[in-house]
Amino acid sequence: MHDQTNLVQGTPQLIADYACHTGENPLWHPMEHRLYWCDIPNGRIFRYDPAANLHEMCFEGEPIGGFTIQCDGALLLFMARGAIARWQNGILTTIIESIPEEADSRFNDVIADPVGRVFCGTMSSPSHKGRLYRLDRDGTLTVMLEGIGCSNGMAFTHDQRRMYYTDSYAHEIYIFDYDKETGSLANKKLFAKVSEEEGFPDGATIDAEGFLWSAMWDGSCLIRYTPDGKEDRRIPIPAKKVSSLTFGGDTYSDIYITTAAGDRRATDDPYAGALFRLRTGIRGVKEYFSTIGS
Repeated sequence: MHDQTNLVQGTPQLIADYACHTGENPLWHPMEHRLYWCDIPNGRIFRYDPAANLHEMCFEGEPIGGFTIQCDGALLLFMARGAIARWQNGILTTIIESIPEEADSRFNDVIADPVGRVFCGTMSSPSHKGRLYRLDRDGTLTVMLEGIGCSNGMAFTHDQRRMYYTDSYAHEIYIFDYDKETGSLANKKLFAKVSEEEGFPDGATIDAEGFLWSAMWDGSCLIRYTPDGKEDRRIPIPAKKVSSLTFGGDTYSDIYITTAAGDRRATDDPYAGALFRLRTGIRGVKEYFSTIGS
């Protein structure tokens, strides 16, 4: 484990540097008071304890596109070939071995909804475009969207009536009507469009004021959007491929940011693949727990 120094208010600061190929899915674990994140293709999971200023790698296995936190504290891993597994106390338990239609793909960003389902997207592959699935609490999978370039960042509005969804390759963020009772999505609308020069919208989260935050892959920044889709602010991050972000800490006033391209530092930048923390005075909200199989 490694020690880290204190942070400066309002400035992105380096927390952990594992030179991740694709650092992703930062998620605050409120039961453990720790942050978890992963390195997708290398199948590594890391965690950071801010109280002790210590971080470590805690898992290594198959590629992991994302994960949620179960209501009992376990991590629910969404992996290659559509595999889904539960990880707790070092024990990995398979829930879904694979999805035949995703044999040449993998999951890529997931989110638990207000009642414990999981919306989980997949990458495009040579044989098909990406998809968005809904994993219900009983383990049933339903295809929600097809023809997606790169399924990515999601978030729910505070009234739990709408869901944000990102297709990175389309350079677009959408907003859907969301039915909490049934888990259905309807009335897709464009929320924000990012130019190719600005990068690709990647991971997303929502703050306590209801503003949406989006990480800009190849854009070296975070963008905060007002609820009506206007850019509120842009915060530079010292890495080109900014992949995702989440609010954490016991008061959800810390923003943790993952980056990618740790294998290409010579051509990208010296902090590619590192984890950063930012304090802006803006607070986030607690993410929902998944309750798959509960």
